[in-house]
Amino acid sequence: MHLRNFSCTGWSVVGLVAIVLIGIPLRGNPAAAESQFGPIKAAKVNAKKAELGKRLFFDPRLSGDAAISCASCHIPEKGFADGLALSKAYPGSDGFRNTPSLINAGQRAAWFHDGRLGTNLNDVTREMLTETYLMNMDMRLMQERLKQDPVYVQMFKDAGFGEPSNGSVRNAIPEYLKTLTSRGAPFDSGNLSDAAERGFETFKGKAGCAACHSGPRFTDDKPHNIGAPENPEIWRNPLRHVTFVTYAKFLGVENYMNIRRDIGAGIRTHKADGSDNGKFMTPSLRELKYTAPYMHNGMLRTISEVVAFYNNGGGNDANKDPRIKPLGLSKEERANLVAFLESLSGVPLTSAEHVWKDKINVNYQPIKDWLKKRN
Repeated sequence: MHLRNFSCTGWSVVGLVAIVLIGIPLRGNPAAAESQFGPIKAAKVNAKKAELGKRLFFDPRLSGDAAISCASCHIPEKGFADGLALSKAYPGSDGFRNTPSLINAGQRAAWFHDGRLGTNLNDVTREMLTETYLMNMDMRLMQERLKQDPVYVQMFKDAGFGEPSNGSVRNAIPEYLKTLTSRGAPFDSGNLSDAAERGFETFKGKAGCAACHSGPRFTDDKPHNIGAPENPEIWRNPLRHVTFVTYAKFLGVENYMNIRRDIGAGIRTHKADGSDNGKFMTPSLRELKYTAPYMHNGMLRTISEVVAFYNNGGGNDANKDPRIKPLGLSKEERANLVAFLESLSGVPLTSAEHVWKDKINVNYQPIKDWLKKRN
Protein backbone atom coordinates (compact mmCIF):
# COMPACT_ATOMS: atom_id res chain seq x y z
CA MET A 1 0.00 0.00 0.00
CA HIS A 2 1.64 3.25 -1.04
CA LEU A 3 0.28 5.90 1.34
CA ARG A 4 2.58 8.64 0.26
CA ASN A 5 5.03 9.05 -2.55
CA PHE A 6 8.08 12.24 -0.02
CA SER A 7 8.76 15.80 -0.98
CA CYS A 8 8.60 19.79 0.40
CA THR A 9 8.89 18.90 -2.84
CA GLY A 10 11.64 17.13 -1.70
CA TRP A 11 13.32 16.43 1.53
CA SER A 12 11.49 14.92 -0.30
CA VAL A 13 13.10 15.99 0.05
CA VAL A 14 13.21 14.02 0.11
CA GLY A 15 9.88 13.73 -0.76
CA LEU A 16 9.58 12.75 0.61
CA VAL A 17 5.58 9.28 0.62
CA ALA A 18 3.68 6.61 -1.42
CA ILE A 19 2.40 3.67 0.61
CA VAL A 20 1.87 0.43 -1.22
CA LEU A 21 -0.20 -2.46 -0.01
CA ILE A 22 0.25 -5.09 -2.67
CA GLY A 23 -2.03 -8.09 -2.42
CA ILE A 24 0.63 -10.79 -2.21
CA PRO A 25 0.74 -12.82 1.01
CA LEU A 26 4.16 -13.57 2.44
CA ARG A 27 5.33 -17.11 1.90
CA GLY A 28 8.00 -19.16 3.64
CA ASN A 29 9.02 -19.34 7.27
CA PRO A 30 6.48 -17.42 9.43
CA ALA A 31 9.09 -16.83 12.15
CA ALA A 32 11.49 -15.32 9.61
CA ALA A 33 8.73 -13.11 8.26
CA GLU A 34 7.86 -11.92 11.78
CA SER A 35 11.48 -11.05 12.56
CA GLN A 36 11.71 -8.50 9.76
CA PHE A 37 9.55 -6.04 11.70
CA GLY A 38 10.64 -4.22 14.81
CA PRO A 39 11.74 -0.96 16.44
CA ILE A 40 14.05 1.38 14.58
CA LYS A 41 17.47 1.62 16.15
CA ALA A 42 18.61 5.12 16.99
CA ALA A 43 21.62 6.25 14.98
CA LYS A 44 24.88 7.31 16.59
CA VAL A 45 25.29 11.06 16.28
CA ASN A 46 27.80 13.74 17.15
CA ALA A 47 25.89 15.84 19.67
CA LYS A 48 27.63 19.15 18.86
CA LYS A 49 27.16 18.73 15.12
CA ALA A 50 23.53 17.69 15.58
CA GLU A 51 22.81 20.73 17.76
CA LEU A 52 24.31 22.99 15.10
CA GLY A 53 22.27 21.20 12.44
CA LYS A 54 19.11 21.72 14.47
CA ARG A 55 19.58 25.48 14.60
CA LEU A 56 20.35 25.57 10.87
CA PHE A 57 17.20 23.54 10.12
CA PHE A 58 15.00 26.15 11.83
CA ASP A 59 16.84 29.22 10.49
CA PRO A 60 15.15 31.08 7.58
CA ARG A 61 18.46 32.68 6.61
CA LEU A 62 19.29 29.47 4.78
CA SER A 63 16.81 30.46 2.06
CA GLY A 64 17.57 33.01 -0.63
CA ASP A 65 15.28 35.75 0.70
CA ALA A 66 15.55 34.64 4.35
CA ALA A 67 11.79 33.97 4.42
CA ILE A 68 11.57 30.19 4.86
CA SER A 69 13.48 27.53 6.74
CA CYS A 70 13.57 23.76 6.34
CA ALA A 71 11.01 23.65 9.16
CA SER A 72 8.58 25.81 7.17
CA CYS A 73 7.63 22.70 5.20
CA HIS A 74 8.83 20.00 7.61
CA ILE A 75 6.81 20.91 10.68
CA PRO A 76 7.48 18.92 13.88
CA GLU A 77 3.81 18.86 14.92
CA LYS A 78 2.95 17.40 11.49
CA GLY A 79 5.45 14.57 11.79
CA PHE A 80 8.03 16.72 9.97
CA ALA A 81 5.66 16.93 6.97
CA ASP A 82 3.27 19.87 6.44
CA GLY A 83 -0.30 18.54 6.33
CA LEU A 84 -0.91 19.83 2.79
CA ALA A 85 -1.79 17.82 -0.32
CA LEU A 86 0.86 19.65 -2.35
CA SER A 87 3.80 21.41 -0.80
CA LYS A 88 4.50 25.08 -0.61
CA ALA A 89 7.69 26.30 -2.22
CA TYR A 90 9.99 29.28 -2.48
CA PRO A 91 8.02 32.55 -2.61
CA GLY A 92 6.81 33.08 -6.17
CA SER A 93 6.36 29.37 -6.88
CA ASP A 94 4.42 26.37 -5.58
CA GLY A 95 5.26 22.68 -5.28
CA PHE A 96 3.81 19.78 -7.25
CA ARG A 97 4.29 16.92 -4.79
CA ASN A 98 3.40 16.08 -1.23
CA THR A 99 5.90 16.93 1.50
CA PRO A 100 7.24 13.73 3.05
CA SER A 101 8.08 13.17 6.68
CA LEU A 102 11.73 13.43 7.68
CA ILE A 103 11.37 11.07 10.62
CA ASN A 104 13.78 8.16 10.16
CA ALA A 105 15.27 10.08 7.22
CA GLY A 106 18.76 8.95 8.10
CA GLN A 107 17.85 5.37 7.16
CA ARG A 108 16.31 5.99 3.74
CA ALA A 109 17.79 4.13 0.78
CA ALA A 110 16.72 6.74 -1.79
CA TRP A 111 15.30 10.25 -1.72
CA PHE A 112 12.40 12.06 -3.36
CA HIS A 113 9.22 10.37 -4.55
CA ASP A 114 10.97 9.45 -7.78
CA GLY A 115 14.08 8.09 -6.01
CA ARG A 116 16.45 10.28 -7.99
CA LEU A 117 18.96 10.77 -5.18
CA GLY A 118 20.68 8.03 -3.20
CA THR A 119 21.53 7.72 0.46
CA ASN A 120 24.01 10.60 0.78
CA LEU A 121 22.29 13.14 3.03
CA ASN A 122 25.00 15.64 2.15
CA ASP A 123 23.77 15.63 -1.47
CA VAL A 124 20.14 15.83 -0.39
CA THR A 125 20.88 18.85 1.81
CA ARG A 126 22.61 20.63 -1.05
CA GLU A 127 19.70 19.89 -3.41
CA MET A 128 17.11 21.20 -0.98
CA LEU A 129 18.98 24.39 -0.20
CA THR A 130 19.99 25.36 -3.72
CA GLU A 131 17.03 24.26 -5.89
CA THR A 132 15.29 27.41 -7.17
CA TYR A 133 11.75 26.34 -6.28
CA LEU A 134 12.72 25.01 -2.85
CA MET A 135 15.00 27.37 -0.90
CA ASN A 136 16.83 29.08 -3.77
CA MET A 137 20.01 29.60 -1.77
CA ASP A 138 23.38 30.57 -3.19
CA MET A 139 25.59 28.67 -0.78
CA ARG A 140 28.36 31.25 -1.06
CA LEU A 141 25.93 33.87 0.23
CA MET A 142 24.73 31.47 2.93
CA GLN A 143 28.29 30.96 4.11
CA GLU A 144 28.89 34.69 4.49
CA ARG A 145 25.58 35.18 6.30
CA LEU A 146 26.55 32.55 8.85
CA LYS A 147 29.96 34.13 9.40
CA GLN A 148 28.21 37.32 10.53
CA ASP A 149 26.39 35.55 13.37
CA PRO A 150 28.57 35.20 16.50
CA VAL A 151 26.39 32.32 17.77
CA TYR A 152 27.13 30.33 14.63
CA VAL A 153 30.80 31.24 14.71
CA GLN A 154 31.04 29.62 18.16
CA MET A 155 28.79 26.65 17.32
CA PHE A 156 30.76 25.75 14.19
CA LYS A 157 33.97 25.96 16.21
CA ASP A 158 32.53 23.78 19.03
CA ALA A 159 31.41 21.19 16.44
CA GLY A 160 34.96 20.91 15.14
CA PHE A 161 34.28 22.56 11.78
CA GLY A 162 36.33 25.73 12.21
CA GLU A 163 34.68 28.71 10.53
CA PRO A 164 31.23 28.37 8.93
CA SER A 165 31.39 26.83 5.47
CA ASN A 166 29.14 25.24 2.85
CA GLY A 167 30.58 21.81 3.46
CA SER A 168 30.08 21.97 7.21
CA VAL A 169 26.43 23.01 6.76
CA ARG A 170 25.94 19.96 4.53
CA ASN A 171 27.39 17.81 7.32
CA ALA A 172 25.62 19.39 10.28
CA ILE A 173 22.04 19.24 8.96
CA PRO A 174 22.28 15.50 8.14
CA GLU A 175 23.65 14.89 11.64
CA TYR A 176 20.53 16.54 13.05
CA LEU A 177 18.25 14.56 10.73
CA LYS A 178 19.74 11.35 12.11
CA THR A 179 18.27 12.27 15.53
CA LEU A 180 14.71 12.12 14.13
CA THR A 181 13.99 8.48 14.97
CA SER A 182 10.56 6.98 15.69
CA ARG A 183 10.00 6.09 19.32
CA GLY A 184 7.18 4.92 21.54
CA ALA A 185 4.96 3.31 18.88
CA PRO A 186 2.46 0.82 20.34
CA PHE A 187 3.60 -1.74 17.76
CA ASP A 188 7.19 -1.54 19.03
CA SER A 189 6.21 -1.83 22.69
CA GLY A 190 3.83 -4.72 22.04
CA ASN A 191 0.94 -2.63 23.36
CA LEU A 192 -1.47 -3.34 20.51
CA SER A 193 -5.24 -3.28 20.74
CA ASP A 194 -7.12 -6.42 19.75
CA ALA A 195 -8.17 -4.69 16.51
CA ALA A 196 -4.55 -3.75 15.72
CA GLU A 197 -3.43 -7.32 16.41
CA ARG A 198 -5.98 -8.62 13.93
CA GLY A 199 -4.97 -5.89 11.51
CA PHE A 200 -1.35 -7.01 11.68
CA GLU A 201 -2.39 -10.52 10.69
CA THR A 202 -4.33 -9.08 7.73
CA PHE A 203 -1.32 -6.92 6.86
CA LYS A 204 0.94 -9.98 6.66
CA GLY A 205 -1.63 -12.34 5.19
CA LYS A 206 -4.76 -11.59 3.21
CA ALA A 207 -3.85 -8.02 2.26
CA GLY A 208 -0.23 -8.92 1.47
CA CYS A 209 1.04 -5.50 2.52
CA ALA A 210 4.36 -6.89 3.76
CA ALA A 211 5.37 -7.77 0.20
CA CYS A 212 6.47 -4.14 -0.15
CA HIS A 213 6.25 -2.84 3.41
CA SER A 214 8.83 -4.80 5.37
CA GLY A 215 11.73 -4.09 7.69
CA PRO A 216 11.72 -1.74 10.68
CA ARG A 217 10.60 1.22 8.52
CA PHE A 218 7.98 -0.86 6.68
CA THR A 219 9.27 -0.16 3.17
CA ASP A 220 11.26 -1.95 0.48
CA ASP A 221 12.67 1.40 -0.75
CA LYS A 222 11.73 0.54 -4.34
CA PRO A 223 9.42 2.24 -6.87
CA HIS A 224 6.03 0.74 -7.80
CA ASN A 225 3.08 1.82 -9.93
CA ILE A 226 -0.18 1.45 -8.05
CA GLY A 227 -2.29 3.67 -10.31
CA ALA A 228 -2.35 6.63 -7.95
CA PRO A 229 -4.77 9.27 -9.29
CA GLU A 230 -3.29 12.48 -10.68
CA ASN A 231 -3.81 15.72 -8.79
CA PRO A 232 -5.36 18.19 -11.29
CA GLU A 233 -4.30 21.13 -9.12
CA ILE A 234 -0.79 20.75 -10.56
CA TRP A 235 -2.07 21.83 -13.97
CA ARG A 236 -4.77 24.23 -12.81
CA ASN A 237 -2.40 26.33 -10.71
CA PRO A 238 0.08 28.24 -12.90
CA LEU A 239 2.69 28.44 -10.14
CA ARG A 240 2.61 24.68 -9.60
CA HIS A 241 2.58 23.97 -13.33
CA VAL A 242 5.61 26.14 -14.07
CA THR A 243 7.51 24.42 -11.26
CA PHE A 244 6.60 21.01 -12.69
CA VAL A 245 7.57 22.04 -16.24
CA THR A 246 10.91 23.44 -15.05
CA TYR A 247 11.65 20.24 -13.16
CA ALA A 248 10.71 18.03 -16.13
CA LYS A 249 12.78 20.10 -18.56
CA PHE A 250 15.84 20.07 -16.32
CA LEU A 251 15.69 16.29 -15.96
CA GLY A 252 15.38 15.70 -19.70
CA VAL A 253 11.73 14.75 -20.14
CA GLU A 254 10.67 14.81 -23.79
CA ASN A 255 7.64 16.93 -24.68
CA TYR A 256 7.79 18.38 -21.18
CA MET A 257 5.46 21.27 -22.03
CA ASN A 258 2.58 18.97 -22.91
CA ILE A 259 2.68 16.10 -20.43
CA ARG A 260 -0.22 15.98 -17.99
CA ARG A 261 1.03 13.43 -15.51
CA ASP A 262 3.82 13.06 -13.00
CA ILE A 263 5.93 10.26 -14.46
CA GLY A 264 7.71 9.46 -11.20
CA ALA A 265 10.69 7.12 -11.50
CA GLY A 266 10.59 7.51 -15.29
CA ILE A 267 12.20 10.90 -14.72
CA ARG A 268 15.50 9.21 -13.87
CA THR A 269 15.43 6.02 -15.96
CA HIS A 270 14.06 7.44 -19.25
CA LYS A 271 13.09 3.96 -20.43
CA ALA A 272 11.98 4.05 -24.06
CA ASP A 273 8.94 1.87 -23.37
CA GLY A 274 7.82 4.12 -20.51
CA SER A 275 7.55 1.16 -18.16
CA ASP A 276 8.82 3.18 -15.19
CA ASN A 277 6.36 6.02 -15.73
CA GLY A 278 3.97 6.31 -12.81
CA LYS A 279 6.22 4.44 -10.39
CA PHE A 280 6.89 6.10 -7.04
CA MET A 281 9.03 5.06 -4.12
CA THR A 282 7.43 2.92 -1.43
CA PRO A 283 7.36 5.12 1.65
CA SER A 284 7.69 4.14 5.24
CA LEU A 285 4.47 3.40 7.13
CA ARG A 286 5.83 5.00 10.29
CA GLU A 287 4.14 8.08 11.82
CA LEU A 288 1.07 7.99 9.55
CA LYS A 289 -1.15 9.54 12.22
CA TYR A 290 0.68 12.84 11.80
CA THR A 291 1.44 12.95 8.08
CA ALA A 292 -1.88 13.01 6.16
CA PRO A 293 -2.79 13.49 3.34
CA TYR A 294 -1.23 10.59 1.45
CA MET A 295 0.18 9.58 -1.93
CA HIS A 296 2.94 11.45 -3.74
CA ASN A 297 0.40 14.15 -4.59
CA GLY A 298 -1.81 14.13 -1.49
CA MET A 299 -4.87 12.75 -3.28
CA LEU A 300 -6.06 10.52 -0.42
CA ARG A 301 -6.98 12.30 2.78
CA THR A 302 -7.09 9.55 5.41
CA ILE A 303 -5.63 6.14 6.16
CA SER A 304 -9.14 4.71 5.70
CA GLU A 305 -9.27 6.14 2.18
CA VAL A 306 -5.92 4.55 1.38
CA VAL A 307 -7.05 1.14 2.63
CA ALA A 308 -10.24 1.47 0.57
CA PHE A 309 -8.15 2.43 -2.50
CA TYR A 310 -6.12 -0.76 -2.25
CA ASN A 311 -9.12 -2.88 -1.36
CA ASN A 312 -10.64 -1.78 -4.67
CA GLY A 313 -7.51 -2.82 -6.57
CA GLY A 314 -5.70 0.50 -6.79
CA GLY A 315 -6.15 2.97 -9.61
CA ASN A 316 -6.11 2.86 -13.40
CA ASP A 317 -2.79 2.97 -15.23
CA ALA A 318 -1.44 1.09 -18.24
CA ASN A 319 1.77 0.40 -16.30
CA LYS A 320 0.12 -0.58 -13.02
CA ASP A 321 1.80 -3.44 -11.22
CA PRO A 322 -0.22 -6.56 -12.13
CA ARG A 323 -0.10 -7.64 -8.49
CA ILE A 324 -2.37 -4.76 -7.50
CA LYS A 325 -5.79 -6.42 -7.46
CA PRO A 326 -8.96 -6.16 -5.34
CA LEU A 327 -8.32 -7.54 -1.86
CA GLY A 328 -11.84 -8.47 -0.84
CA LEU A 329 -11.44 -7.15 2.71
CA SER A 330 -14.56 -6.89 4.85
CA LYS A 331 -15.50 -3.69 6.66
CA GLU A 332 -14.12 -5.14 9.91
CA GLU A 333 -10.87 -6.23 8.25
CA ARG A 334 -10.38 -2.75 6.80
CA ALA A 335 -10.99 -1.16 10.22
CA ASN A 336 -8.52 -3.56 11.83
CA LEU A 337 -5.92 -2.74 9.20
CA VAL A 338 -6.35 0.98 9.89
CA ALA A 339 -5.91 0.31 13.62
CA PHE A 340 -2.67 -1.55 12.93
CA LEU A 341 -1.30 1.19 10.67
CA GLU A 342 -2.06 3.78 13.34
CA SER A 343 -0.13 1.68 15.86
CA LEU A 344 3.07 2.39 13.90
CA SER A 345 3.00 6.03 15.02
CA GLY A 346 4.98 6.93 18.12
CA VAL A 347 5.30 9.98 20.33
CA PRO A 348 5.59 13.33 18.51
CA LEU A 349 9.16 14.62 18.18
CA THR A 350 8.30 18.12 19.36
CA SER A 351 10.46 18.61 22.46
CA ALA A 352 13.62 20.71 22.70
CA GLU A 353 15.58 17.55 21.89
CA HIS A 354 14.36 17.79 18.31
CA VAL A 355 13.11 21.38 17.92
CA TRP A 356 15.09 24.60 18.21
CA LYS A 357 13.09 26.47 20.84
CA ASP A 358 15.23 29.59 21.32
CA LYS A 359 14.55 32.67 19.25
CA ILE A 360 17.13 33.06 16.50
CA ASN A 361 18.39 36.60 16.90
CA VAL A 362 19.20 38.30 13.60
CA ASN A 363 19.78 41.76 15.13
CA TYR A 364 23.42 41.14 16.00
CA GLN A 365 26.09 43.69 15.19
CA PRO A 366 27.91 42.97 11.92
CA ILE A 367 31.49 41.82 12.38
CA LYS A 368 33.90 44.51 11.27
CA ASP A 369 36.52 43.50 8.71
CA TRP A 370 34.79 40.10 8.53
CA LEU A 371 36.70 39.14 5.38
CA LYS A 372 39.87 39.06 7.45
CA LYS A 373 38.37 37.18 10.38
CA ARG A 374 39.26 33.55 11.06
CA ASN A 375 38.07 31.30 13.90
